[in-house]
Amino acid sequence: MTDARNVKIALVDDHTLFRTGMRGLLMQRDDYDVVADVGSGEEFLSILPDLDVDVVFMDISMQGIDGCETTRRALAMRPDLRIITLSMYGDDHYYTLMVESGASGFLLKDSDIEEVYNAVDSVQSGDSYFSTALLGSLTRNMSMASVDVPSDEDALSDREIEILVEVCRGLSNQEIADKLFISKRTVDKHRANILEKTGCKNTANLVVYAIKNRLVSI
Repeated sequence: MTDARNVKIALVDDHTLFRTGMRGLLMQRDDYDVVADVGSGEEFLSILPDLDVDVVFMDISMQGIDGCETTRRALAMRPDLRIITLSMYGDDHYYTLMVESGASGFLLKDSDIEEVYNAVDSVQSGDSYFSTALLGSLTRNMSMASVDVPSDEDALSDREIEILVEVCRGLSNQEIADKLFISKRTVDKHRANILEKTGCKNTANLVVYAIKNRLVSI
């Protein structure tokens, strides 16, 4: 750690009361420092060039520039940012856009504080993060997309894509094996290949990969 409060955080949300509460909760951690607290995407983009920040909590639905466009513009300016999307139930249609815009984490606004801390720590370490409730909701609604998959050697095979979709839906290797009428050992091998090819570490990372590469639809 370079100092006692090394994770610098910005809040971008058009509800003042929410930002105030979020700031108070985040500052309970000695290693977090809230360095910006703004009510619009426009304001955040205006201060970003001179802002020393690592992690950004970004509201999806804001007046003016919404969270998707703000995220896209912010990452064009600062590709190193780790952006955590803040949403409510019913915002599912935004998630693909936020993944494609480059968001790293996804939290429901009613998540408990420990999950907020987990999200910050996960994205700061380079992982993706989905709140538990949101991940469950997304995986239940996922379906395999109809896409033409590149045939280069690093691309996933048709069977690997099929297994990836089931992993994203939350199925265990044994459940996938039963569903696809193959052995668990075969699923284990395919899953290891998927992780190696994608560089993913967990289900949240795999969900982001699948959405970003349009292998699934929500």
